[in-house]
Amino acid sequence: MPNAGTLTINKLNKHYRVKDKNLHILDNVSLSIRPGEFVSIVGSSGCGKSTLLRLIIGLEADYQGDILLDGKPISGTSLDRGIVFQEHRLFPWLTVEQNVGLALENSTLPVEEKRRSIQEHIELVGLRGFEKAYPHQLSGGMSQRVAIARGLVNRPEILLLDEPFGALDAMTKYKLQNELQHIWETEGITMILVTHDVEEAIYLGDRVVIMEPRPGRIKRILPVDLPRPRNRLDLEFVRLKEEILGEFGIDHQAEAEVLAA
Repeated sequence: MPNAGTLTINKLNKHYRVKDKNLHILDNVSLSIRPGEFVSIVGSSGCGKSTLLRLIIGLEADYQGDILLDGKPISGTSLDRGIVFQEHRLFPWLTVEQNVGLALENSTLPVEEKRRSIQEHIELVGLRGFEKAYPHQLSGGMSQRVAIARGLVNRPEILLLDEPFGALDAMTKYKLQNELQHIWETEGITMILVTHDVEEAIYLGDRVVIMEPRPGRIKRILPVDLPRPRNRLDLEFVRLKEEILGEFGIDHQAEAEVLAA
């Protein structure tokens, strides 16, 4: 897998200074992610999931411990790491192809190769024909597809996904989960998903990392040894879901309230 990165997190600690108080956000987090692996991270609000992604992407540098990509310390943002947020963050005055192309502004690729990569990734997320459309002409799901294309167009080694489908309706979410799985298989890169949705975590992940809050630490890591595409009604799928919900003291009948933010 030429574009898949190996991520190693070792004894990671993160503090914030708030009103003269030292808040411990992440506590001794250690995690190794293999090239091409899809890892899901679940946890209640305040467990540091999104902070962890910000550290991996390089938006913050003040931490203790190690974050290594292919054995080298991460320093600032880089084209080898892409990210997709819950909000698509598209520029309303730019077209689909222009929004995707923003991620290539600092790339040294020739202009024609940039154009080709933009078109390939627009097609990859199923938006061929919408290249000249503006964000206000797109649905929420289509806008998130643009954001995913923008995150992938540099062909990063790792794509980070921070609640990418959290604001979408259930049917759109299911469809995009399937498409994201297809994209992951096609691109062959390492993906890390942060989500409140336990079912989504199991459906997409090779492993599910369960975090507990205040300070955020890894409580447990569960492998998902199920064939793809996965059946949400499969007995082993349901068993895994109940097991993870049980880690939060929630039974399956209360799942509608799971990890509510």
